[in-house]
Amino acid sequence: MHHFWLFLKGIAMGSADVVPGVSGGTIAFVTGIYDQLLGSIRKVDAEAVRLLFKQGPKAAWLHINGTFLVILGAGVLTALLSLAKGIHYLLVHYPVWLWAFFFGLIIASVVHVGREIRQWNAPTLLLLAAGAVVAGWISMAAPTSIEATPLVVFLAGSIAICAMILPGISGSFILLLMGLYEPILGALKSFDLGIMALFGAGAVIGLLSFSRFLSWLLAGWREATFAILTGFMIGSLVKVWPWKETLTTRLNSKGETVPVYQQNILPDIGTDLLLALLLMVAGLATVLLLEWVAKRQGDAD
Repeated sequence: MHHFWLFLKGIAMGSADVVPGVSGGTIAFVTGIYDQLLGSIRKVDAEAVRLLFKQGPKAAWLHINGTFLVILGAGVLTALLSLAKGIHYLLVHYPVWLWAFFFGLIIASVVHVGREIRQWNAPTLLLLAAGAVVAGWISMAAPTSIEATPLVVFLAGSIAICAMILPGISGSFILLLMGLYEPILGALKSFDLGIMALFGAGAVIGLLSFSRFLSWLLAGWREATFAILTGFMIGSLVKVWPWKETLTTRLNSKGETVPVYQQNILPDIGTDLLLALLLMVAGLATVLLLEWVAKRQGDAD
């Protein structure tokens, strides 16, 4: 039963990572496995290799907490592959409603991650404001779509995976800022093994290198780190604002017309606006419900 619940947590993490809203790191955080996840990733090191050759695969497997990583990873991969097609369809046919739901997810994440900040003072507020300004500036400056060359896909994997294990920053949102969200989502949807392998290779390298830095950062400057992450999420709301006007477009490698630069606009009052607002509330409620379920499970344990 423990392994089954771990698999479900992996599915929840993967579901979060496939949408530019709640991060997989946030899900790991609220479900109580974040420290174990970070510690297990950090142990994939030279010591694990030494144990593999001197004491055998079992010793190395125990050292890296291999069963935990495999079951959790299987859940994440299951969610990524199963949800990609549906999300891609919604992006094409119902973008406003989908982004409205994502908007609500991020608002709830701001509240959750912000709770980790125990002392609100001038330096904390300054870091929060800096994170919001930087994310807002990147959101407005970044193109909506760029060409997914092999090198770009590899680097995107390295960068996005770092965000995926950060509580508060969605790896999908980083891809969105880089203009690679739809190309990577499309690769998952069509099961493009070439792009998936390049992205995965970059993700492995980024994950192994960044986990150690993140552990050091949270150990020494936990509240400062969470202040920046909270600010970053606030600034990211500029990018996921559902109502946009396309200023320029271009043809991608498949001959499809895709937007390059867009600006946020106010919505028209009507049924569509009401539904979008309801979806925002649904997104917010989803995160709050997940927190409640995780707390109940923790109390039961």
